[in-house]
Amino acid sequence: MAKKAEKSKGSSALPAPPTSPAEVAALAVCARHGNKPDELLEIFHELQHQLGYVPDATLPVIANALNRSRAEVYGVLTFYHEFRRHPSGKHVVKICRAEACQAMGTKALCDHAEKSLRTKLGGTTADGAITIEQVFCLGNCALSPAIMVGEKLYGKVDPQRFDEIIGSLEKEAAE
Repeated sequence: MAKKAEKSKGSSALPAPPTSPAEVAALAVCARHGNKPDELLEIFHELQHQLGYVPDATLPVIANALNRSRAEVYGVLTFYHEFRRHPSGKHVVKICRAEACQAMGTKALCDHAEKSLRTKLGGTTADGAITIEQVFCLGNCALSPAIMVGEKLYGKVDPQRFDEIIGSLEKEAAE
């Protein structure tokens, strides 16, 4: 006599309502985009613009609003390097690691940046002032190695020039 396989019963409980400001913001952003799954990238961009990053706590809210699994939403978020899952520093310094910049010494620049700022690429200084990120092209290949601070692009950046740029950020913050 064959045994019948038992069906597992899914939970019929409704998802918990959003409680944190980030969760409420995520729900509102999803609604503005019509809760459409094909708007996920735009939702992430808008949420990051509002909050400065996409908190992990918002992922279940977004997944539920778009009728997608958390894994799908998480997969998209982590696939694109432009999205942050943690707050960034006041200043974001992007260091180009593409081939042209590699050929012109960006490895030494990255090592110097990590040492002088006392954080790894992708990290934020202890005072929360500066986040350093690696990117793979800033479109400034002729002036390699390149960095970008906020929206300002710098070319031919060596460790000394890097220190000058960072020093100007610190001076600006002190004023």
